[in-house]
Amino acid sequence: MITADLLIKNGIVLTLDAQNTRAGSVAVKDGQIAGVWSQANPPEGEVQVTVQTKVVDLKGETLIPGFIDTHNHILGYAQIMDFVYCGTPPNKQIDDVLQAIHAKAEKTPAGEWVKGYGYDDTLLAEKRHLTRKELDKAAPDHPVFVTHVSGHLAVANSAALELAGIDEGVSDVQQGQFGRDDDGRLNGVLYEKMAMAPVAQVLPKQSEEDMVEQLGRAAQEYLAQGITMNTDAAVGMLGKPDREMRVHMEAAKQGVNPMRTQLMMMHNFLQENERFGDYTKDKLDQELREQSDGRVRLDGAKMFQDGSIQALTAALREPYHNDAAVTGNLFHDQQDFNEEIIDLHKRGFRIAIHGNGDRAIGSIIEGYAHALEAEPRAEHRHRIEHVQTATPEDIKRMAELDVAGSFFINHVYYWGERHRELFLGTERAERISPLADAVKDNILFTLHSDCPVTPISPLFSVWAAVNRVTSEGNVLGADQRIDVTTALKSMTIYGAALNFDEENSGSIEVGKRADFAVLDEDPTMINPSRIKDISVQATIIDGETVYQKG
Repeated sequence: MITADLLIKNGIVLTLDAQNTRAGSVAVKDGQIAGVWSQANPPEGEVQVTVQTKVVDLKGETLIPGFIDTHNHILGYAQIMDFVYCGTPPNKQIDDVLQAIHAKAEKTPAGEWVKGYGYDDTLLAEKRHLTRKELDKAAPDHPVFVTHVSGHLAVANSAALELAGIDEGVSDVQQGQFGRDDDGRLNGVLYEKMAMAPVAQVLPKQSEEDMVEQLGRAAQEYLAQGITMNTDAAVGMLGKPDREMRVHMEAAKQGVNPMRTQLMMMHNFLQENERFGDYTKDKLDQELREQSDGRVRLDGAKMFQDGSIQALTAALREPYHNDAAVTGNLFHDQQDFNEEIIDLHKRGFRIAIHGNGDRAIGSIIEGYAHALEAEPRAEHRHRIEHVQTATPEDIKRMAELDVAGSFFINHVYYWGERHRELFLGTERAERISPLADAVKDNILFTLHSDCPVTPISPLFSVWAAVNRVTSEGNVLGADQRIDVTTALKSMTIYGAALNFDEENSGSIEVGKRADFAVLDEDPTMINPSRIKDISVQATIIDGETVYQKG
C-alpha cells in the first residue's frame, strides 16, 4: 500500500506515455509518482491517505506532464520586463514608438539610458526601421537603445553610439553590419550580435541581487503557463557567463525559480584560452549541479550559423522574395565551423546550433556529419535550433544523422503572412517549420517560444503546430500540421528526451518525478482551434504546488 503525500483524483490524466494511456487518478510519494490508476479514485487498499496527505479533487479537469520549453531566453526576458514596449500592437507607426520613448525619457534623469524592445518594422505603417536621428529628437538628453522583436538587430541613438565608440569609420564584420543612410552615414541600425555588442558592453550593469529578483518575476510567468523544465538558450549572450550562471544558480537555490533549469553555454566561452576552454561537458555540468543543489544542469554548447529572416540576415539558398540581391550570410567559414564543432563533439558537449535559413541548416548538417564521421557517438542528440526553412532533403539528412530539431513554430502565427508576402514568397512560406516532415522521418523534435521573441506559452505553440493559422486567420502550409497528441508530446516527453531526462520526466508514469500541469480542459477532446485558450489552473513540481491560478 502506498502512503501518499499527494493524491490527485477524479480527473482526466493524459499520461503521454508510449501507449498514450488515459487515467483518472495519481498518487505521489517523496516527489515521485507512486501510482497511476485508470479509475477516478484508486482501487480500495491501494493508497493510504493520512492527515498529512494532500488530496486534490480535479473535478473533471485535466492533468498532464509539466511542459518543457527547450529554447527561450528567460534571463534576457527578465532583463527587459521594465523596458519600453515598442511592439505592434499597440504602436501602429513610428511616431507612436517615438512618443513612448519620449514619455520614458521625461521620467528618466538626463544622461541615464532609455531602453526599449519589441519594435517590428514590417508591422509599422512606414515599413522601415527607426533611425538614430529620430531617437535623438525623442530623447535628446539620453542614450537610447531599442531592440527589434527578432532579437537580431537594434537601433541606437547618437549618444549611445558615441558611448559605445561606434563612429563613421566603423567597418562591417562577417557576423554584424552597421546600417547606413542614403548618404553613407550611420543610421543607428545595428544588425546582429557583433554590431550590437559595443553598445551592450556600455549599458549599465545591474547587481546580481536585482537580476535574481527579476529572474524570479519572469519564472512566475513561466510557471503560470505550466512549465516545469526550462532551457535558457544562450548563457553568455549578455556578455558575462559566470555572472549569468551565478544568477541562475542563486535563483534556483533560493527557490525564486523552482523550475528545473538547463543552460546552453555560448560556444565562444568554450574556445581555447577562454573561460571554459579546458572544460569537458561533464566538468561543466558537474559544477552547475553542485553549485545549484542539483536544480541547474548543462544543456550543451550554443552556436549561431545565421541570423533572422525578418532582418534579412538568415542564410538562404535562394534570394529573399523582396530583395533578389540578398541571400543572407553564414556566420562561420565552413572549415572553421567544422573544426569547432568537432572540438566540442570530442569534449562530450551536445551542440545546439541556430539555423533559420536553409543554407545555414545545410551548413550545420555538414558540420555535424563531419564530426560524426570522424568520431561516431551514439545518443549525441546534437540539435538544430528553429529549423525554419528546412527542405525535405534537410529533414531526411537530419534523420540519418540522428540530429534533433527544436522548431520555432510560433513563426507561423506571428510572421507567416509577411514570410509569404515579403521575405520568402508563397512556396517557401508554406513550408516553414515542417513538422509533418519531422514526424514522417522520425526525428526527435520539440517546439519552443524563443521568449521574449514571442510570449511564453506552450499551449499556444501546441495550437500553432496543430492549426498553422496566421495572425490574419489564414492557414499556412496545411500539409505540415500535426495532431494534438504529437504536439503535446513535443513539449513534454520529447522535450525530456532532448534534455537526456526521459527516464525521469516528460510523462506520467510510476517512478518519474511528480511534475504536472492542471488544465481546465482536455486539449485532445476540444475543437483544436481553442487549444490556445485553455487555462492552466496549477503547476506542480516534485509534488508541490508552485503555481495556483487566482
